Amino acid sequence: MSNPLVSVIVPTRNNHETLDACLRSITKQTYRPIELIVVDRDSTDGTKLIARYYTRNIYNCGPERSAQRNFGVDKANGDYVVIIDSDMELSPHVIQDCVDVMCYKPNTKGIIIPEESFGVGFWAQCKRLERSFYHGNDAIEAARFFSRGTYLAVGGYDESMVSGEDWDLSARVRNLGRIDRVKSMIKHNEGHFKLVKSLRKKYYYAGQARAYFQKNDIGSKLTTNVGPIERYKLFFSQPKKLLINPFLGLGMLFMKTCEYGFGAFGYLLSGKKRERV
Repeated sequence: MSNPLVSVIVPTRNNHETLDACLRSITKQTYRPIELIVVDRDSTDGTKLIARYYTRNIYNCGPERSAQRNFGVDKANGDYVVIIDSDMELSPHVIQDCVDVMCYKPNTKGIIIPEESFGVGFWAQCKRLERSFYHGNDAIEAARFFSRGTYLAVGGYDESMVSGEDWDLSARVRNLGRIDRVKSMIKHNEGHFKLVKSLRKKYYYAGQARAYFQKNDIGSKLTTNVGPIERYKLFFSQPKKLLINPFLGLGMLFMKTCEYGFGAFGYLLSGKKRERV
């Protein structure tokens, strides 16, 4: 019996620096057959030229990544779909491992692929340390691999959300069955990670998070599993990891505190803007 087709959806937006490694890692998968679909959003930096080297399935869609992902799944022919960001690189056995779980555990509706960060500079190392605390935590890590039928049954990503859409989709998938995980990793390329750029992103995404909180009744935003209080509990529950390199551990805590501070500021300002409207 032939293997089921897996469609890999990669949304892009001016990602020429990381896209080649991302797409190359997909073509190097041990599993076959794979369908590669790139959904760009008006890139101006040569992103589409890189994509054309790897696939003919290139589309343009927006306005945000949730719409790009849904568009890609709509164009997909696979029995399974996996959503990969353009700054990610797959280890060689990721898709094979995901298909195996789906085939041998029939109640599995989605699969979490754990991530580890790499990049250049001190703050990239801090981000790598932070992400290492999340491995195995279903409240923080979201599913990326689904049967196409399940994805369509729950409506895909909520296109009204710019922030929290991964957790929202996973929550709806869990209503249909279990979410499992594989051990194979995704490597997340942080590039030359700059703290100022990260704080701007946290400010923006936190300002867009109101749609997620309104839709998902998660209680206090501070004490929820993905909120700051639980995150700090998680960090301090593994003191050895923080103390192996104390300078790095302190840097990670400082970085995360700054991110939460800018996120809170963005969230509060977005609320005031809505009140004025």
